[in-house]
Amino acid sequence: MADPARVILFTGKGGVGKTTVAAATALRCADAGLRTIVVSTDPAHSLSDVFDVDLGPLAVEVAPNLWGEQLDAQARFEDAWGDIQGWVREVLEWAGVEAIEAEELAVLPGLDEVFGLTDIARYAVSGGWDVLVVDCAPTAETLRFLSLPDVLSWYVHRVLPVSRRVTRIVGPVLTRVSDIPVARDDVFSAAERLYSLLSGARDLLTDGECTSIRLVVNPERMVIAEARRTYTYLSLFGYRTDAVIANRLLPEVVSDPWFKAWKETHAEHLAAIEDAFAPLPVLRAELAPDELVGLDSLRGFGESLYAGHSPGGLLHDAEGLRVERRNGGHVLSFPLPGADRDEVDLGRRDGELFVRVGPYRRSILLPDSLKRRPVGDARLAGGRLSIHFGDPVVRG
Repeated sequence: MADPARVILFTGKGGVGKTTVAAATALRCADAGLRTIVVSTDPAHSLSDVFDVDLGPLAVEVAPNLWGEQLDAQARFEDAWGDIQGWVREVLEWAGVEAIEAEELAVLPGLDEVFGLTDIARYAVSGGWDVLVVDCAPTAETLRFLSLPDVLSWYVHRVLPVSRRVTRIVGPVLTRVSDIPVARDDVFSAAERLYSLLSGARDLLTDGECTSIRLVVNPERMVIAEARRTYTYLSLFGYRTDAVIANRLLPEVVSDPWFKAWKETHAEHLAAIEDAFAPLPVLRAELAPDELVGLDSLRGFGESLYAGHSPGGLLHDAEGLRVERRNGGHVLSFPLPGADRDEVDLGRRDGELFVRVGPYRRSILLPDSLKRRPVGDARLAGGRLSIHFGDPVVRG
């Protein structure tokens, strides 16, 4: 099997210009001779507008070495969720919900976007591309998009096997005494297939050797704050961020006194960006005088943005989760940039460690060397959470 393509995902708060940055990055990679495809998982689908080319659910050649596509997440959703949706609809109708309402309620809001993950993985391992650029949805949707495999893992490994066994035992009894729809084997099999697809995609996207995320920000306080939270949560789930794009900065040539306060504010925010995301490189892009539409405009923007950098390269090589011996004990650590000590909670159950930062929780399966060791103390320093484990518990 060929090596997977280089995968670069762009996300940011809505309206920061991530689609433009993603398109310009893809074009610059293509101009360097790399077979490149840029895809959109954003329901707004602005790639067509940026390239000034009609794009749809099939790849369209936009320029030499460059193809574009707006992923049809609904089709993937129907393939993966159909059996499960059918059973949920039957249960809702049994409970008295009208058929058309049951049809709508059987679809979890926003879930269809998540199935774009399977297309991303399929393209990355197809061998047909050197670079895959992904224009993601705004940050909140992206976090849901990328954290779903972790959430499903909990249910598939713990809840699903138990539910399947219980259903096999109790199901025949229920069908004799009640007409409630009982989940069939095809429903459980569909859930397992869904998890397998998303888990494979997650393995690819958390492989820091081929995949990284770039955050696009504007010099605005709220935008920067959201990007910092996103950076922390991405690190919590094991995704590598390799750069920050500071977009729409006022050009240095602007000298009109009317813009003086605005430029000073931009300078303060830019300093805050560089400080908050250090040691990540911060690439700068000035506010364009015209709309960035079409290949010529995007090409000029990309050349300025990536001056001195390889757009398809790994711009920052950060270390992920590691386990090491230290001072006679064992320490598990992973990056948690931007997190505040007061918002980090730890929990432990058997061979799992639970880390919660704000509303997001990650379950880390401990390696065998740590399963029988009790958690000692934990320390958050330098943007890295280190958890110390004591001597193994000896059972009498």
